Amino acid sequence: MNYLFPPAPVVSVPVLGRAERFPVHRVYCVGRNYEDHAKEMGFTGREAPFFFLKPADAIVVVDAGQTATIPYPSLTKNLHHEIELVVAIGTGGANIAAADANQHILGYAVGLDMTRRDLQGEMKKQGRPWCIGKAYDHSAPIGPITPADQVGDITQSALWVQVNGSDRQRSQVSKLIWNIGEIIEHLSAAWTLLPGDLIYTGTPEGVGAVVSGDTMTCGVDGLTGITVRVA
Repeated sequence: MNYLFPPAPVVSVPVLGRAERFPVHRVYCVGRNYEDHAKEMGFTGREAPFFFLKPADAIVVVDAGQTATIPYPSLTKNLHHEIELVVAIGTGGANIAAADANQHILGYAVGLDMTRRDLQGEMKKQGRPWCIGKAYDHSAPIGPITPADQVGDITQSALWVQVNGSDRQRSQVSKLIWNIGEIIEHLSAAWTLLPGDLIYTGTPEGVGAVVSGDTMTCGVDGLTGITVRVA
Protein backbone atom coordinates (compact mmCIF):
# COMPACT_ATOMS: atom_id res chain seq x y z
CA MET A 1 0.00 0.00 0.00
CA ASN A 2 1.23 3.48 -0.87
CA TYR A 3 0.87 6.50 1.41
CA LEU A 4 1.21 10.22 0.74
CA PHE A 5 3.90 10.35 3.44
CA PRO A 6 5.45 7.78 5.80
CA PRO A 7 2.96 6.66 8.47
CA ALA A 8 3.82 7.32 12.10
CA PRO A 9 5.74 4.50 13.79
CA VAL A 10 3.82 2.16 16.09
CA VAL A 11 3.97 3.30 19.72
CA SER A 12 5.00 0.37 21.91
CA VAL A 13 5.90 -0.46 25.50
CA PRO A 14 8.39 -3.13 26.64
CA VAL A 15 7.11 -6.22 28.45
CA LEU A 16 9.35 -7.70 31.12
CA GLY A 17 10.76 -11.06 30.10
CA ARG A 18 9.57 -10.80 26.49
CA ALA A 19 11.41 -9.87 23.31
CA GLU A 20 8.13 -8.71 21.77
CA ARG A 21 6.79 -5.27 22.69
CA PHE A 22 3.22 -4.23 23.50
CA PRO A 23 1.82 -2.15 20.59
CA VAL A 24 -0.40 0.61 21.96
CA HIS A 25 -3.89 0.96 20.49
CA ARG A 26 -5.78 3.40 22.74
CA VAL A 27 -5.05 5.05 26.07
CA TYR A 28 -8.11 5.27 28.32
CA CYS A 29 -8.06 7.21 31.59
CA VAL A 30 -10.49 7.03 34.51
CA GLY A 31 -11.42 10.34 36.13
CA ARG A 32 -11.69 10.94 39.89
CA ASN A 33 -11.39 7.29 40.93
CA TYR A 34 -9.99 7.81 44.45
CA GLU A 35 -12.31 9.41 47.01
CA ASP A 36 -9.75 11.72 48.59
CA HIS A 37 -8.58 12.94 45.19
CA ALA A 38 -12.20 13.62 44.19
CA LYS A 39 -12.55 15.68 47.36
CA GLU A 40 -9.39 17.70 46.71
CA MET A 41 -10.83 18.45 43.25
CA GLY A 42 -14.06 19.66 44.87
CA PHE A 43 -16.23 16.57 44.42
CA THR A 44 -17.57 13.89 46.78
CA GLY A 45 -19.29 10.52 46.57
CA ARG A 46 -19.07 7.47 44.32
CA GLU A 47 -20.22 9.00 41.06
CA ALA A 48 -20.63 6.86 37.97
CA PRO A 49 -17.23 6.24 36.36
CA PHE A 50 -16.24 8.50 33.50
CA PHE A 51 -13.40 8.33 31.03
CA PHE A 52 -11.22 10.42 28.77
CA LEU A 53 -8.60 9.41 26.24
CA LYS A 54 -5.04 10.36 25.40
CA PRO A 55 -3.50 9.74 21.97
CA ALA A 56 -1.15 6.79 21.76
CA ASP A 57 1.70 9.11 20.83
CA ALA A 58 1.35 10.92 24.18
CA ILE A 59 3.12 7.86 25.62
CA VAL A 60 6.66 8.36 26.90
CA VAL A 61 8.34 5.03 27.61
CA VAL A 62 10.58 5.04 30.70
CA ASP A 63 12.97 2.11 30.50
CA ALA A 64 13.93 0.24 33.66
CA GLY A 65 16.69 2.01 35.56
CA GLN A 66 16.58 5.05 33.29
CA THR A 67 15.37 8.63 33.76
CA ALA A 68 13.10 9.94 31.03
CA THR A 69 12.95 13.64 30.29
CA ILE A 70 9.73 15.40 29.32
CA PRO A 71 9.52 19.04 28.26
CA TYR A 72 7.57 21.53 30.33
CA PRO A 73 4.52 21.90 28.07
CA SER A 74 3.39 25.07 26.35
CA LEU A 75 0.45 27.26 27.44
CA THR A 76 0.40 26.17 31.09
CA LYS A 77 1.72 27.63 34.32
CA ASN A 78 0.41 24.77 36.49
CA LEU A 79 1.69 21.34 35.44
CA HIS A 80 0.53 18.54 37.79
CA HIS A 81 1.69 14.97 38.37
CA GLU A 82 -0.84 12.14 38.80
CA ILE A 83 0.51 8.68 39.65
CA GLU A 84 -1.58 5.81 38.27
CA LEU A 85 -1.67 2.04 38.03
CA VAL A 86 -1.92 1.18 34.34
CA VAL A 87 -3.71 -1.95 33.09
CA ALA A 88 -2.57 -3.43 29.76
CA ILE A 89 -5.25 -5.29 27.80
CA GLY A 90 -4.11 -8.45 26.05
CA THR A 91 -7.46 -9.93 25.01
CA GLY A 92 -10.20 -7.69 23.69
CA GLY A 93 -13.95 -7.82 24.04
CA ALA A 94 -17.18 -5.92 24.52
CA ASN A 95 -19.55 -6.03 27.49
CA ILE A 96 -17.00 -7.82 29.65
CA ALA A 97 -18.33 -8.74 33.10
CA ALA A 98 -16.27 -7.51 36.03
CA ALA A 99 -15.89 -11.10 37.21
CA ASP A 100 -14.24 -12.01 33.88
CA ALA A 101 -11.99 -8.95 33.59
CA ASN A 102 -8.78 -10.69 34.70
CA GLN A 103 -8.96 -12.95 31.64
CA HIS A 104 -8.44 -9.87 29.45
CA ILE A 105 -5.47 -8.35 31.33
CA LEU A 106 -1.98 -8.94 29.96
CA GLY A 107 -0.20 -7.04 32.71
CA TYR A 108 0.34 -3.86 34.70
CA ALA A 109 2.63 -0.85 34.63
CA VAL A 110 3.39 2.37 36.49
CA GLY A 111 2.15 5.48 34.73
CA LEU A 112 1.86 9.25 35.10
CA ASP A 113 -1.12 11.24 33.85
CA MET A 114 0.54 14.64 33.47
CA THR A 115 -2.02 17.43 33.48
CA ARG A 116 -2.06 21.09 32.47
CA ARG A 117 -4.28 21.85 35.45
CA ASP A 118 -4.99 25.49 34.69
CA LEU A 119 -6.13 24.64 31.17
CA GLN A 120 -8.23 21.72 32.41
CA GLY A 121 -9.83 23.99 35.02
CA GLU A 122 -10.72 26.61 32.44
CA MET A 123 -12.34 23.97 30.22
CA LYS A 124 -14.37 22.70 33.20
CA LYS A 125 -15.67 26.20 33.87
CA GLN A 126 -16.78 26.54 30.27
CA GLY A 127 -18.26 23.04 30.04
CA ARG A 128 -15.84 22.12 27.27
CA PRO A 129 -13.74 18.97 26.69
CA TRP A 130 -10.55 18.56 28.74
CA CYS A 131 -8.35 17.52 25.81
CA ILE A 132 -6.08 20.56 25.97
CA GLY A 133 -5.41 19.86 29.65
CA LYS A 134 -4.97 16.10 29.45
CA ALA A 135 -4.24 14.83 25.94
CA TYR A 136 -1.18 16.82 24.95
CA ASP A 137 2.28 15.67 23.80
CA HIS A 138 4.42 13.72 26.33
CA SER A 139 1.53 13.59 28.85
CA ALA A 140 1.58 9.83 29.52
CA PRO A 141 4.90 8.49 30.82
CA ILE A 142 4.83 4.74 31.47
CA GLY A 143 7.21 2.05 32.65
CA PRO A 144 7.66 -1.54 31.41
CA ILE A 145 4.66 -3.83 31.61
CA THR A 146 4.90 -6.67 34.13
CA PRO A 147 2.88 -9.73 33.02
CA ALA A 148 -0.13 -10.34 35.25
CA ASP A 149 1.02 -13.84 36.16
CA GLN A 150 4.19 -12.35 37.69
CA VAL A 151 2.29 -9.91 39.88
CA GLY A 152 0.75 -10.77 43.22
CA ASP A 153 -2.50 -9.23 44.40
CA ILE A 154 -2.13 -5.83 42.74
CA THR A 155 -5.16 -4.52 44.66
CA GLN A 156 -3.06 -4.53 47.84
CA SER A 157 -0.18 -2.55 46.34
CA ALA A 158 0.90 0.89 47.46
CA LEU A 159 1.49 3.58 44.84
CA TRP A 160 3.42 6.80 45.28
CA VAL A 161 5.21 9.80 43.79
CA GLN A 162 8.19 11.59 45.24
CA VAL A 163 9.26 14.93 43.80
CA ASN A 164 12.94 15.71 44.37
CA GLY A 165 12.98 13.02 47.07
CA SER A 166 9.94 14.26 49.04
CA ASP A 167 6.60 12.44 49.19
CA ARG A 168 3.75 14.00 47.23
CA GLN A 169 1.28 11.18 46.59
CA ARG A 170 1.09 7.92 48.55
CA SER A 171 -1.92 5.62 48.72
CA GLN A 172 -3.16 2.08 48.04
CA VAL A 173 -4.69 0.55 44.91
CA SER A 174 -7.34 -0.92 47.24
CA LYS A 175 -8.74 2.61 47.63
CA LEU A 176 -9.94 2.76 44.02
CA ILE A 177 -13.62 3.78 44.01
CA TRP A 178 -14.24 1.60 40.95
CA ASN A 179 -11.98 -1.45 41.04
CA ILE A 180 -10.16 -2.85 38.02
CA GLY A 181 -12.89 -5.33 37.13
CA GLU A 182 -15.59 -2.67 37.36
CA ILE A 183 -13.52 -0.27 35.24
CA ILE A 184 -13.18 -2.88 32.50
CA GLU A 185 -16.89 -3.71 32.70
CA HIS A 186 -17.91 -0.06 32.27
CA LEU A 187 -15.30 0.68 29.59
CA SER A 188 -16.15 -2.36 27.50
CA ALA A 189 -19.82 -1.40 27.54
CA ALA A 190 -18.95 1.91 25.87
CA TRP A 191 -16.07 0.80 23.61
CA THR A 192 -14.93 -2.56 22.32
CA LEU A 193 -11.62 -3.10 24.09
CA LEU A 194 -8.80 -4.38 21.89
CA PRO A 195 -5.38 -5.89 22.52
CA GLY A 196 -3.00 -2.98 22.93
CA ASP A 197 -5.35 -0.81 24.97
CA LEU A 198 -3.95 0.80 28.11
CA ILE A 199 -6.14 1.90 31.02
CA TYR A 200 -4.85 4.54 33.44
CA THR A 201 -7.01 3.67 36.44
CA GLY A 202 -7.05 6.97 38.35
CA THR A 203 -4.89 8.91 40.78
CA PRO A 204 -5.03 9.30 44.56
CA GLU A 205 -4.89 12.53 46.55
CA GLY A 206 -1.80 14.71 46.71
CA VAL A 207 -1.58 15.90 43.11
CA GLY A 208 0.54 19.00 42.80
CA ALA A 209 2.64 21.17 40.56
CA VAL A 210 6.08 20.46 39.17
CA VAL A 211 8.41 22.90 37.48
CA SER A 212 11.38 22.68 35.15
CA GLY A 213 14.22 20.81 36.83
CA ASP A 214 12.00 18.70 39.10
CA THR A 215 12.43 14.92 39.16
CA MET A 216 9.50 12.59 39.87
CA THR A 217 10.18 9.10 41.23
CA CYS A 218 7.07 6.93 40.93
CA GLY A 219 6.18 3.41 41.94
CA VAL A 220 3.57 0.72 42.47
CA ASP A 221 4.48 -2.24 44.68
CA GLY A 222 5.46 -5.25 42.58
CA LEU A 223 6.07 -3.25 39.38
CA THR A 224 9.07 -1.53 37.82
CA GLY A 225 9.12 2.08 38.97
CA ILE A 226 9.78 5.09 36.78
CA THR A 227 11.80 8.28 37.11
CA VAL A 228 10.81 11.31 35.05
CA ARG A 229 12.52 14.69 34.92
CA VAL A 230 10.85 17.87 33.73
CA ALA A 231 13.16 19.69 31.31
